[in-house]
Parts: sequence; C-alpha cells; structure tokens
Amino acid sequence: MMNSRYAVLRRKWKTLRFTDYMSTSAVHHKDGLLLGVYTQEKNDECDIGTSFFKELDTQWKNKLSSVLKHAGKIKCGSAKVFYDVVHEYPIISVVGLGSKAAAINGLECIDEKSDNIRLATAAGIKSFVDMGIDKVVVDITERPNAAAEGAYLAAWNYKESERKKLPQDIEPAQKGYFKYFVMFFKICLFDFQLIDPAWDEGKVYAECQNFARHLMESPSNLMTPSLFADTVLHAFEKENCTVEIFEQDWIEKQNMQAFLSVAKGSAEEPRFMKITYKSPSANALNPLILVGKGVTFDSGGISIKPSQAMDEMRADMGGAATVASAVLAAAKLNLNVHVIGLIPLCENMPSSTSCKPGDVVVARNGSSIQIDNTDAEGRLLLADALNYAQDLNPSAVIDVATLTGGIIVALGGAASGVFSNDDVLWKQLQKAAMCTGDRVWRMPLFKFYSKQVKPAQLADINNVGSGGRAGAACTAAAFLHHFIKSDTKWMHLDIASTMKSNEKDCPYLGKGMSGRPTRTLVKFMYNYTQS
Repeated sequence: MMNSRYAVLRRKWKTLRFTDYMSTSAVHHKDGLLLGVYTQEKNDECDIGTSFFKELDTQWKNKLSSVLKHAGKIKCGSAKVFYDVVHEYPIISVVGLGSKAAAINGLECIDEKSDNIRLATAAGIKSFVDMGIDKVVVDITERPNAAAEGAYLAAWNYKESERKKLPQDIEPAQKGYFKYFVMFFKICLFDFQLIDPAWDEGKVYAECQNFARHLMESPSNLMTPSLFADTVLHAFEKENCTVEIFEQDWIEKQNMQAFLSVAKGSAEEPRFMKITYKSPSANALNPLILVGKGVTFDSGGISIKPSQAMDEMRADMGGAATVASAVLAAAKLNLNVHVIGLIPLCENMPSSTSCKPGDVVVARNGSSIQIDNTDAEGRLLLADALNYAQDLNPSAVIDVATLTGGIIVALGGAASGVFSNDDVLWKQLQKAAMCTGDRVWRMPLFKFYSKQVKPAQLADINNVGSGGRAGAACTAAAFLHHFIKSDTKWMHLDIASTMKSNEKDCPYLGKGMSGRPTRTLVKFMYNYTQS
C-alpha cells in the first residue's frame, strides 16, 4: 500500500511525467534523484538550490538544505552524492550549476549557463553509474533543453551484442542491426510545475547525436557502406522523409569518377544516399543541402596510413553520420525546413585495383584531378557530391567531413574548422554553436591556398597542396572550393578535430567517437528557417 507521505507528494505533483519509463508506481529503493544548486559568489554564503530543489526541500522539512550546508560548496560541473537523506530517494546527487548570472561568453564563443547545466547534469548522471540504480529523476533547471542534453549524452553507452544470441540464418543486410544503444539506467522527468517542451527538444538533440556516435563507434566490418545505408534507412522508417539509396550503376551513370576512384580499391561496393525532409509548412522551394563524407574505413589506400590508431578510421564517415542524424532530428522536431542530406559511402583500401599516386581522373563537373596522395580521398568523394548538390537548386550547401589532420593541429579538440564564402551563413552557424556548446571556428579561404592546388602538373587541380603539411586544412578547403559555383552559398566543416572525445575535452560525452557537431547542425537548421 502507498505510504501516506508519498500520497501527499503524489497529490502535490499532479503533472508527474516519466520519460522513457512508463510507470506511475511509487518510487522504490533503486530510484535516484538529481538536483542542481547555483554557486554563490561569496565563499561564506551557501549555494542556492533551483526552484525544483527548493520545492522538494520544503516538502521534506529542509532536510536537503541542512545536509548541503554541512557538505560545503559544490564546484561547477561536479556532483556530491548523499545517502538516506529521505526515504523516497535513498541516493541523491546534487550538482553544481555554476553562477546563476552566467551568460554568453564572447571570448569563449559559448553560452556558459547552458553549458554549465549540461556539464553538471552529466556529472550527476555519471555519479549514479554502478550504484544499481534503475532510474534517475532529473532536475530540469532553468534550461530544460540543456539539462536533457547533458543527461542523455552522459547516459549513453555503446555495446556490441553477442553474435551467438542472433539467429544463424540472419540476412547480411540485417547484420548492421547487431549494434544497439545501452543506457546505464532510465531517465525520468518529475516536474510539478509547467511541462516544458524544451526538455523533449533537448532529448531529441541528444538522442540524434547518440545515433551519430553509434554509427561512428561501430566496427568497420559491421558498418560497411551497405550496412550504414541500411541502418540509416531503418532509423528513418517512422519519419516523414524520403530515403533513396543508389548503387554503383547509378554512381557510374552520374559520372562520379572522382568518387569511384576511391571506391574501386575495396571489395565493398559504394553507395550514395539521398535523404529528403520537407516540412509541409516550409516555404522555401530551394532546399538546404547537407553533404556528408562517408568513408566507412580509411586505410589511406596505396598511400597507406601508419598502423597506430588506424582502427579509429572506422569513424572517417563522421560527416555522413552527423548529416544523417541532423536530418533525422529535423524530422523528429518537425522543423520548418526543406533539407536534403547527400551521403557518398565507400571504403578506401589498398589493392591491385586501387587508385595509384599520380593517377588522373575526371570529376563530375569535368575537371581533371591529379591524385598525388590516395589518403586525401575524402575531398574526391565530396567533389562529385558537391557538384551533384548544385544541380538541385539549393539555397545553400554545407559539407561536413573528417577531412584533414591539419585541422587537428590547428584547433585541437576545441572546435570544428569552418570555411565559407558567405558571411551570413557563417554567422548563423556560429550563433548555433554558441547555443549548443559544440563550437566552430572560421578558417581562411585565401587565393593563396588555391594557388597551391592548381594547376597541377598533369591535370586541372591536384588533390594535395604544394606546401605539403603547411596549411593542409586550408588547401583541402581550397580544393573543394574549386567545385563550388560562384553563385552558390557554401560552407565546409572540417570535423576531424572533433571526431573523437575524451573526458577532458567534453566531459558529458566521455571517451569515444563524439557525434559532433550534430546538435550544432540541428540548431543551425532551426536558425536558418527563422532568417
């Protein structure tokens, strides 16, 4: 029978709502509670709880504030765990949200209040790991969307299911579904005030980034071009989108010889995906087009990479993963946008049929390309995909690719590098990145770099710059710029710098493939429709 104390609380909290946990039963000994407090500027003043914290504290006769007073201050982005403070929640994690006055920091290019909430919520979620918790009730704070993002990004984990548990006669196309998401526990929302749709929005943002993480983290033998296409198709089954998957014969008819020069070295056939989402209320006839590099494994080809950390090249389709996930989020959120995602998919492998250094191929737009380095393959896929994109009368074209090691040298893991021929487009992306905490930094598109890739000795353009490693990210962007028409608004995101994460770079993501900048792309699309 429900105890009288909980019955009182239940009547008070009339808008009890669970996310991902369909139950209205009484709380039990495996429930956790996550609450937030803001740091006071003066050291002798106690931290201030959120409105949710204060309401519970009143209901529980100031037990929370009393314990907190003796526990001392909680640093921003950290958590302190308390046991047996109240019967209803035997484990309570209180997290530091930083200063209540935190705002946009122009120098850091970030909305500090939102990011503090993400970091704090994530710290709270992680504090419950290995405690046998079934579900955690989360404080939505002042920014429910940021709290949801921090919670769901931190709670996600990747795990590979065991083959022996699967039917032996499973179809090859189904092998892409061996992978699945693992959450440490259920995340619940217990809001006795207004139900804010911002929480649900933040959840979608996080879950779609988690889908990108899932695609990027998967072993390359279980995420080949065909399996990637099948997995993405499966994810879009319930969405109001059109997903087209084209095979090699279509690619050949499109004269995408630059793309095929990379694909021909592998036994795995290439694919080309076209994902279309158009809101019924979208006014724009000209679509926004996102192009994602989809090299599902990059050995470097004949210009083979060193063996150290080569396994990470399973995520060289990070551009494809984030583009697919961003379009998925647009559909789930019913964004008022017309967007098309284009994804060329292949492997870059060494073989007797591989492209060789010094070979010349003719791209879809008629330009001849001298391929002096087969490890500079991503730009070859994008050259043909960008040319195809411009045939669709776009309002703007944005390509996303784990393109160069040069951007890692330039930016580390702090931001994705951005090259653009349109200031307005760049400012919209920068604004989106400030909101999401997934930062971007503009890089130069000087003619200086274009002169380093063209003309080539044997062709119109070379796939690597004459300066070698110097300015490598910039010469790669200059190469892509060659395939952009003068009247096309274009932006190139080199996301090699943010492909993977660790605890220091981004605590709410943890170690592994990051799925960045999925949320920034989604926020950009929202802003783009408002302009």
